[in-house]
Amino acid sequence: MPFYERGAVRIHYEEAGKGFPLLIIPGGGLNSTIAGLDTTHPFSAMKEFKDRYRCIAADLRNANGGQSSGPLESDRPWDSHTDDQLGLMDHLGIKQFLVLGYCIGGPFIWNMLKRAPDRVVAAVLTQPSGHRPELPDQFYENNMKGWGPALVARRPEITMETVSAFLAKMYRANPDFVFTVNRDFARACKTPLLVLPDDIPPHPYAVAMESAMLAPNAQVSMYPWKDTKEKIPLAVRHIGTFLKANQPA
Repeated sequence: MPFYERGAVRIHYEEAGKGFPLLIIPGGGLNSTIAGLDTTHPFSAMKEFKDRYRCIAADLRNANGGQSSGPLESDRPWDSHTDDQLGLMDHLGIKQFLVLGYCIGGPFIWNMLKRAPDRVVAAVLTQPSGHRPELPDQFYENNMKGWGPALVARRPEITMETVSAFLAKMYRANPDFVFTVNRDFARACKTPLLVLPDDIPPHPYAVAMESAMLAPNAQVSMYPWKDTKEKIPLAVRHIGTFLKANQPA
């Protein structure tokens, strides 16, 4: 069971397959884990693409049910996780890679594009999360109930006050769009993107479509794509075609 360690941070990751690297960011918010790919996701990118790519996925730092751990960096919540993702690729000796992210993986991908645009060859944003004006505090409130208490129970050095500060910086400091970048950044982003919209409270359809329309090299899958099990393979096929078209020769 491989781990990547950097100081007080310890990240559990798994690999499958061979080929050009594909970083997979599971969904589930701050409880994002590799195990979730097989249990809570419409499809497992690890299983679907391991025959064509070197697939890499990790448990998010401090996810309940995962095996990754590290400090809560309340002053830089998004960047601390991006440090883990880019650091893992450094650890594996990978310079450039494709990335597919579910849910919270959407904001993570945008932050990665801001931090390391030369490393991300192309990106797939699957049911990405974003700010919904009619539910402006949903991520703070949901995580104060569904993530923070269990974390504090197993990590007594972390308090709910620290959790609150972390979540406030993450979701209240820039309560707009995709949280990690602004619309001007999306307009200037030349990286090829494929967006698979969703429309549940944490995954606003409007934000997914706006980000796709702003980014000059973005495309969108059919919608809805997961309302019936028969449609999901078609969406997966679209992802496969997109990845193949954009991976380096």
